[in-house]
Amino acid sequence: MASLLLASLLWSVSFGLIKDTLSGYDPRIVATIRLALAALVFAPWLGRAVLDRWERLGLMALGAVQFGLMYVLYIASYATLSGHAVALFTVVTPLYVIGLEDLAARRRSRRGLIAAALAAAGGAWIVWNGLPGRDAWRGVALLQGANLCFAAGQVAYRRWRRNSRAGAADAGFLAWMYLGAAVLAGIVAALAGATVSQGFDRRALWALLYLGLLPTGVGFWLWNRGAVRVSAATVAVMNNLKIPLGVAAAWLLFGESIDLVRFAPGATVVLLAVVWGTYRTKISD
Repeated sequence: MASLLLASLLWSVSFGLIKDTLSGYDPRIVATIRLALAALVFAPWLGRAVLDRWERLGLMALGAVQFGLMYVLYIASYATLSGHAVALFTVVTPLYVIGLEDLAARRRSRRGLIAAALAAAGGAWIVWNGLPGRDAWRGVALLQGANLCFAAGQVAYRRWRRNSRAGAADAGFLAWMYLGAAVLAGIVAALAGATVSQGFDRRALWALLYLGLLPTGVGFWLWNRGAVRVSAATVAVMNNLKIPLGVAAAWLLFGESIDLVRFAPGATVVLLAVVWGTYRTKISD
């Protein structure tokens, strides 16, 4: 639980930081650099995971989906969506997580579904600012693809980690996932002919460094590590803890206004969802 909370805190400033410093750059280049930095930081752990060739390839493929494709789609959505709209349309991720988990386990978790629905409702209430215009729905579609990639990766890693006899800490497994993610993002950028028409300014470089090392590198390692140690319902609802934390960070760090009439009850509902999803649920769920 502590790992999930720390990851959420790291991610809380990403919404405002990306929009404030990186929205004018090619999203495929931004995604590639972030993932390459994460892969570089975790490279020393590549040889510490006792894995056969197929397990390494499987982890690289998993990372390519959960992190690589997710980031390409996520950052691309900023081209037509505001920071608030991006936050709004990520709130359904808990429903994707619990739905995919139940599908994989061939069961239906009533408590998990209720918790996920509460987390989605609370998050949506916080960031609701009306529906975007018709031109923005391409960004919504891209963002839902990103949400599905991230949700599927969480479910797959939880199940693989619990069933695998591979010997290593999670850092060793995430090292291979980051490598796969960076390779995929780089291939997508190359095939699309992505370039940086103007060099990154100093603020953008610092933002990339922060995002690549902390929210991407450390954040996803903490998240996947924590996801294995708690119930599926807890993982699902914790996906939306970044919403109230992100709004608070945008207010404190980027000077954005905050609507307490929306924030207070919405944050309360998200916290209730966390409690409901955690209370008396089994880690193996």
